[in-house]
Amino acid sequence: MQQAPVFTDGVADIVDVDNNFVNRSRMDRKQPVHVKRGTMPLRTSATMVRRGKAAVRLGILDERLGYFVRRLQLWVFQDFIKGLSALDLSPAQFSVLAIIAANTGLSQAELSATLGIERARLVRLLHDLGRRNLTQRLPSSRDKRSHALRLTADGQKAMARAKALSVRHEERLMKKLGPERYRAIFDAVRGV
Repeated sequence: MQQAPVFTDGVADIVDVDNNFVNRSRMDRKQPVHVKRGTMPLRTSATMVRRGKAAVRLGILDERLGYFVRRLQLWVFQDFIKGLSALDLSPAQFSVLAIIAANTGLSQAELSATLGIERARLVRLLHDLGRRNLTQRLPSSRDKRSHALRLTADGQKAMARAKALSVRHEERLMKKLGPERYRAIFDAVRGV
């Protein structure tokens, strides 16, 4: 497999063209990093991203945390979706099932607030999950105007499988980032 050298100013995060995190290398200033064909550095000294023969400058994005968080999030979601494809669950559906599993009887309003999902979108998610017999909306004993949410028996089975698959996803993420960086990122964003 051919490799192309990319010159860096210290640290290069390498991702392929599908935003998959490949590796991270620390090197001395102006030392070449050999990148597999079809991959591009996330950061280089010239603030450039290689796409084939062309190089694209990131400009001010190279100084924006949000840009790199979004790039990481894309990889995380792509891997998560692929990992849970056997269950046909989106990250949002998994989140809904996980919160309901941990809080049987939770209201839709509480679930919406917890996940930061607008109510109209949550209603559609719950409708889809209910249609698949994974969740139920029952009348609330606390408030006649709201519903109490719970997983069905099928939902509990799906959640058990999804948990196992999500553990494998986290293991892949930790392997890509390395345990120390994984823990540092996790700790930094957990309380946000």
